[in-house]
Amino acid sequence: MNNYHWRPIMPLIVTSKVGDVTGDGFPDWIYLTANKQDPSSPYWVNISLHIKYGRTNRIETFALPENQGYNPTIWLGDFTGNGVNDVFVVFDTGGSGGILIGYIYSSIQGRMVKIFDSIQFSEQHPYQVVYTNGYKANVISDNPHKKYTLDLQYKGQEYLNEIYDSNGNLKQPIEGWVDPPSALYPIDIARNGKYDLQVLQQIAGRFHADGLGYVENLLNWDNNQFAIVRQTVAIYGEDMQ
Repeated sequence: MNNYHWRPIMPLIVTSKVGDVTGDGFPDWIYLTANKQDPSSPYWVNISLHIKYGRTNRIETFALPENQGYNPTIWLGDFTGNGVNDVFVVFDTGGSGGILIGYIYSSIQGRMVKIFDSIQFSEQHPYQVVYTNGYKANVISDNPHKKYTLDLQYKGQEYLNEIYDSNGNLKQPIEGWVDPPSALYPIDIARNGKYDLQVLQQIAGRFHADGLGYVENLLNWDNNQFAIVRQTVAIYGEDMQ
């Protein structure tokens, strides 16, 4: 009888990058470690960020608030504009919404600190999605305070007939929602080596697969925090015959 049971082994190095993230001129080694609960699954648990500083060989470990997911990656680039690489960690949650978890760490006054957290971003920027009469849906952003009105007629008559009467009035109240970020892109808009962060969040209608479009936020570091400098809503196009 085989009594063997697989047990999680010591953390493995999942991915790594080399670059100067302190500005002292010495290359640092940035890497992620994680465990697997199931050796046949690509799902990682206990994902942790580590930085081995090139000048001192000291290793600093950062426990990530959310530390489970798929495909952990590291990207190095300058978000703050001080000419020094910041550390951008991203991984997938594996949920039906394709939601990502993202963190940015930066050397500020000689210490590596977290300057972006995708979960906190979602909590600080809530939305409401409310269907209205006349085949419309309003997407309301609390921060910044804006309203976007979507024309739902592109969804087709069958879709509209399910929720509107013949006069275009709602048969019953309907509210949707906006997902946490499903895409995070560093973008060097000015082509000067300083990156902004583009955040995409899916707008859902009656259920998750009932996508209405995306909220797109462009974030820029303003010497203290990331601030939204541009917010737009993108909708899906109607197929032309």
